[in-house]
Amino acid sequence: MKILLTLILCSGIAGECLPGYDWPVEFDSYYECLQEGNIQAYNKLALIGPEEVNEFRMFVKFNCSPSERVDT
Repeated sequence: MKILLTLILCSGIAGECLPGYDWPVEFDSYYECLQEGNIQAYNKLALIGPEEVNEFRMFVKFNCSPSERVDT
């Protein structure tokens, strides 16, 4: 079974999150997915930068779940 990583960008000020983004690569284990989720959350916040992160209290959450994608 493959594991799908979904990243979700949120604002603590607005109390809202953007729609989730499904990572294009699926993982062979939950552990690998969690590692990549943490790396990508860190990278996204670094890309946004401290000013916007602080102003909007932005955070990234993520989920690793069994993939429901069907190969065609």
